[in-house]
Amino acid sequence: MAAMKVAASTFPYLYSHDGLGAMKHLNNMGYSLFEMMIFPPHCWPRELSADDRKTYKSWLDDTGGKITSFCYPLLDNNPNGVDVLMREYTLDRYREAIDLAAEWECPYVVAIPGPVNSLINPPHQWMVDWFVEGMKKLVDHANGTGVELLLENVPFTFLPTAKDMLDTANLISPKVGINYDVCNGAFIKEDVPAAMRLLGDRMKNVHISDSGYEEFLHSRLGTGIVNVKETGDALREIGYDKITVLEIIADAMLPDTDPDGDIPASHAILAEAGWEALRG
Repeated sequence: MAAMKVAASTFPYLYSHDGLGAMKHLNNMGYSLFEMMIFPPHCWPRELSADDRKTYKSWLDDTGGKITSFCYPLLDNNPNGVDVLMREYTLDRYREAIDLAAEWECPYVVAIPGPVNSLINPPHQWMVDWFVEGMKKLVDHANGTGVELLLENVPFTFLPTAKDMLDTANLISPKVGINYDVCNGAFIKEDVPAAMRLLGDRMKNVHISDSGYEEFLHSRLGTGIVNVKETGDALREIGYDKITVLEIIADAMLPDTDPDGDIPASHAILAEAGWEALRG
């Protein structure tokens, strides 16, 4: 089996660079595959002019780069919020992301359930129903665009496990895939290889980073609980041939962080375990 491909997330550069600047920065580090964060002011579809959009696409075409996925972290929005206006507002932002993904030939938009409050939440089934209803609308919007919707497992949501994601995707549409986040699964003490085997070919994108159990992080690989070799073995076992995204979250604006060091150091660990090496 060929070495697995690696993309780099623009997450560390949300505030230090716009989306194009972040891709150029990562390209100078050796990357040509990118996961673009959809978040203002970094890359927010409704704020990009027609010329801006063309500039991004021209740069990708000229350099041979590719945005392999969009990720919308929902730091301000909620597709299963109790207020229907918040749900509709969030879906509108997703629609804009889907349209932009189609324009830039990005195949996937990653969607996550909204955050919940640990003290008192709406009934679980209400949130499932709201989320499924909204995602069905987005699947309809994406029809014919070449863009697929992927659900991601996230610990602070009401659907944190791989099984939650698969069961929910099945309620929405067979067209909906899964973005499995290895660090998120490890943090909730999920059996990561078993989760990947469960998802099988519904898994269209993978995020990887590291964390401890005490504090939820997305840090440099080799610093916490994520077993990279075990992850790679499981991916090869199921014949995974798509992208693994290095999703290191370390704000480049802060003086005590080093995403420029964390990303290639993490990639070196991936390369030792069977992923493609970073381009020199």
